[in-house]
Amino acid sequence: MLLAMTASVVLVVSTILVLYETLRLTSEHLSDLPIPPRARILAVVLVTFVGHTVAVWIYAGAYWLLVLRLGIGAFAGTPVTSFEDCLYFSVVAYTSLGFGDHFPTSHTRLLAGVEALNGLLLIGWSASFTYLAMERYWPLHGKAHAHRSAKTGLDLEPGRERLFPPPPGA
Repeated sequence: MLLAMTASVVLVVSTILVLYETLRLTSEHLSDLPIPPRARILAVVLVTFVGHTVAVWIYAGAYWLLVLRLGIGAFAGTPVTSFEDCLYFSVVAYTSLGFGDHFPTSHTRLLAGVEALNGLLLIGWSASFTYLAMERYWPLHGKAHAHRSAKTGLDLEPGRERLFPPPPGA
């Protein structure tokens, strides 16, 4: 049980760091992209999806190592015999979809529960980040806004604190 608790802490910290770096790098470089606002919002969604995918793969690797290689913990139901099975289970746990054909037993239950909580928090975090990006770039979709901003050279939203840097030339 101590190993499962330690693994849980390591997995939570590593996945938080992965998503943090994903969001930080996106925030720093989003305004540098020479693409329209709509594509920037799409880029945010795709990059956060990649961050979550990496987090799921980290958990899948842990299940593969702990359960299939070291024999610590187990699964019941349909046999888990490959990395692909571990990856599938990880996606189900991370997204809080719910267990179906594979379900954890023994020490694996702790890892699965922690993964579900971690996934819930990280998905909420990325949803908040996506909202901020949309708040920043959504108004730039309108031609009138873009035209007025270009004509005056002024920020049409003065005093609003931004978490995203303004686009170049703004």
